[in-house]
Amino acid sequence: MKIIIGSDHAGYQAKQMLTSWLQKLGYKVVDKGTDSEDSTDYPIYAARVAAEVLKGNSVGILMCGTGMGVCMAANKIKGIRAALVYNENSAALARKHNNANIMCTGGREFSAEQIRKMVKKFLASEFSNEERHLRRVSEITELEK
Repeated sequence: MKIIIGSDHAGYQAKQMLTSWLQKLGYKVVDKGTDSEDSTDYPIYAARVAAEVLKGNSVGILMCGTGMGVCMAANKIKGIRAALVYNENSAALARKHNNANIMCTGGREFSAEQIRKMVKKFLASEFSNEERHLRRVSEITELEK
């Protein structure tokens, strides 16, 4: 699985840590920026990650200070189901129940270990394909029209 990753300045350190860790685990990681802790605008990186995720065969990880800004921005893009993840359970359920294709979290809200645990759960989980969840994801898709 290819992982598309991005952050603004507030998520930069966490993004760098995750990129290195994921590569050591054997994942192909595509970094869509930012490249420093210089102040920048999170919608730019949310759009870059979302565009790449929509090409298929990948999932995204986005980080800003809280995860909220990148999540809001990514969800403006048709076909994206970005989830604000705040613990391991929310990471798993974002995939299992909502078929999330981008995980968002706060680079300043969690320790490196907490972020790694959430990402591990997100990547290990798959959409359940249960009828009720298929129906609900379809209803989300209808809202985009």
